[in-house]
Amino acid sequence: MTVLVTGAAGFIGYHVSEALIARGDAVIGVDNVNDYYDPRLKEARLARLARHKGFRLVRADISDRTGLPKALGDLSDVEGIVHLAAQAGVRYSLTNPFAYVDANLVGHTVLLELARGLKRLKHMVYASSSSVYGGNTKLPFSVEDRVDQPISLYAATKKANELMGHAYAHLFRIPLTGLRFFTVYGPWGRPDMALYLFSEAILAGKPIRVFNHGQMRRDFTYVDDIVAGVLAALDRPPAATPDGPPPQRIYNLGNHRGEDLLRVIGLLETALGRKAERLLEPLQPGDVPETFADIAASERDLGFHPRVTVDEGIPRFVAWFRAYKEGRA
Repeated sequence: MTVLVTGAAGFIGYHVSEALIARGDAVIGVDNVNDYYDPRLKEARLARLARHKGFRLVRADISDRTGLPKALGDLSDVEGIVHLAAQAGVRYSLTNPFAYVDANLVGHTVLLELARGLKRLKHMVYASSSSVYGGNTKLPFSVEDRVDQPISLYAATKKANELMGHAYAHLFRIPLTGLRFFTVYGPWGRPDMALYLFSEAILAGKPIRVFNHGQMRRDFTYVDDIVAGVLAALDRPPAATPDGPPPQRIYNLGNHRGEDLLRVIGLLETALGRKAERLLEPLQPGDVPETFADIAASERDLGFHPRVTVDEGIPRFVAWFRAYKEGRA
């Protein structure tokens, strides 16, 4: 089938596009290749995708409600949408709030309207985030938990995406699935995320900033496991019956374990062959001390079973990181 993937130049979007093409699907990738982080990394991902005959790139902004449909052209054969384009990052939302309004609220609405007009569309899967759990203290985080107390604008926009999806599923019977990702890492990862930042600093002999004085736990999830979950969700649209409940589902995609940040830093040091100088700092605004995904629903409905532990995944990330920095990736 033909799948529209937004954010195709992004970390998860690149890997999802590769996986879809590998199984024989055609991919129409959308990305505006903005400069939130170094566009050269995005261009390198796109260059790898461009090798595939089944990939077509459209450089466009998802928040451009008139320009995006024109740029995309004929989408009559599109049967699936994987909407991953968004303005990411909790801390960036403290200083650039309108970037989140444009990409995450306006952009999500544009994609929902686009989906509404596609006659052959079977399912739209979109990225939510573990950040929606906000200040929840009950662990693990379950999709049944209340998520109406976000502690960052980023989290608020992701919860808004879920609510907007529910409304469109109710009104127009569009099958929709929202996926709450938990701390995704791996090769071709984002340079604004901890493992990339730590690796870069350690190799340069610079100190790393460790927030909450190291008392942090994260449900680190390897990108290959996330991709498997995304494709499993795409292939299992919720039933869209005229009189049934709205055809929208929400799932957690995580590794189902909270890893101690200091242990993760130790694994990085081992893989890099260098010790880190650690600057212990307070918890940052909008951040939470621990994340931990309850994946029972994902296991039951999607057959989701994460396989890669941090002991395996971090050395794989470091191997890619070294290769990329040396121009070998």
